[in-house]
Amino acid sequence: MTMSSVAATCNIIIITDPSGKDPNGAAAGSMSFAQNMFQSTFVMSKNNHFAVLSGGTGSSDTRLDSIVDAIASLNNNVSAASAAAIASQYSGARLLVGGPTMGAAIGGSFDAYVITVDDSSNAIKVTPYSSGVATLQPGQKGAIIHLRNTDGNPMYGTAESVRKETAMNIGKMIRDGYPATTILSEAMGEVANDSGERYGGGGLNLVSGISTGDMFTPPDMNTTGYAMDEVYSKSCPECGWAKGYPACEAYDNCPVCGAELKNVYAYQSLGSALTVRSDAVSVSVYGSDKPGLAATTKEIVEASVAKNGYDSSAIAGSINRAINNGLLMGVDHVEPKDLNVKQSSKAVGVYYNALPGDRSSPSWDLPIDGNILNILGSIQTVVGIILILLVLFRSRLLKSFQNR
Repeated sequence: MTMSSVAATCNIIIITDPSGKDPNGAAAGSMSFAQNMFQSTFVMSKNNHFAVLSGGTGSSDTRLDSIVDAIASLNNNVSAASAAAIASQYSGARLLVGGPTMGAAIGGSFDAYVITVDDSSNAIKVTPYSSGVATLQPGQKGAIIHLRNTDGNPMYGTAESVRKETAMNIGKMIRDGYPATTILSEAMGEVANDSGERYGGGGLNLVSGISTGDMFTPPDMNTTGYAMDEVYSKSCPECGWAKGYPACEAYDNCPVCGAELKNVYAYQSLGSALTVRSDAVSVSVYGSDKPGLAATTKEIVEASVAKNGYDSSAIAGSINRAINNGLLMGVDHVEPKDLNVKQSSKAVGVYYNALPGDRSSPSWDLPIDGNILNILGSIQTVVGIILILLVLFRSRLLKSFQNR
């Protein structure tokens, strides 16, 4: 098998808190119109809090060699500028490296803007660079954005204007106090929509060590990733219930509260996945290992907490409605006593009782005894068997009758 070459044509690093204390204060991401945008195009060190974003016009082997050298250098505590300069030793390679406390730098083959925002005056400075090494100094709020168009992109020729406009918008959002993860999300949405360099790739939270992983990368070799300007999921604006594609295509209204669902674009999902929130809920599921049960329960609990807070009765009610609607299968209804809710640690434990046999849903709450239905079902089955026998052996029965 052969794998076509790939280069991330959009690389971004944003630093809004150079002290490294804000859990969302530094972020990085990559996209391209090209195929094979796997996570190797954005490498993160969770321990040392830096990212290495690659790209350029050189071969895949060339880029890989430059990445390895850059990571080795950064692990030996060299500056971001020194690590980025390594790209110049490899034909056509580009490296954008950085982290919350080390600043950022880009080297090799690039067309980029360095954005700085002054702490005291809030003045925004946007400077173009296209050779050598361009640096965002340690301790400085700002960003670096590289953008080129891929050959074959129907929007080829837009990169120069989009690069400048997005750089200005990044500067404004830094000035206005948005976290780096949110700014990265908005910038990637703008680039994808306006320049056509739209396929993930993905993003990184460099302070908290969170990656989008394979959320947007190609599912198969020699294919494109998920387009960052396309709808990625649907969510309920009333209760917070959400479902990703392709499963969400079956829903126009929320199965929990009935409200009309809202489209969530991939770049918005990227921002949500990377951003650490104070209202995040840790959900644990016990009692059943049915496929999908834990993930769906987490979505339902998060939606309930967002609407009603850490209310055991409300959470149990949301779970039971999901069971009745067929979203959760193979478990019995829950009561508030089946939940372990700890608001202080933002945690919810859900204890299920798995249904016996192959039953997927609990017994219906009917006004007549369930045993009566079982008896009726047995009678119906017996009648059905007799009818089948009559059909199969009617000729023999008729002959026997005639002989009599």
